[in-house]
Amino acid sequence: QVQLVESGGGLVQAGGSLRLSCAASGSIRSISVMGWYRQGPGKQRDLVATITPGGTTNYKDSLKGRFTISRDNAKNTVYLQMNSLKPEDTAVYYCNADLTWYSGAYSYSGDYWGQGTQVTVSS
Repeated sequence: QVQLVESGGGLVQAGGSLRLSCAASGSIRSISVMGWYRQGPGKQRDLVATITPGGTTNYKDSLKGRFTISRDNAKNTVYLQMNSLKPEDTAVYYCNADLTWYSGAYSYSGDYWGQGTQVTVSS
């Protein structure tokens, strides 16, 4: 079994910063791409950023320069540093990981999600 647990969300004023963390735990064999997605009120879930094990990143164009994704492979953890936050960044932020885990002699691969963490930016 695996679990992704996000932390670091909260309420912040416009212009402020937050750092989200997401730790993957369980019988993990390997993790490929990790990423962050967000879902604002009444909107669909959208890509924020992704990062490969080697550190190659991909961002939603409109967030480049304000958001930075990073990861610690040894800790199976991905981070999202969010600066110059705007009210339109208000959303539930979800961590995602493409990973392989094992149980006994069997391995399982798939796409896993955290439970989400609320980020609210006040004007």
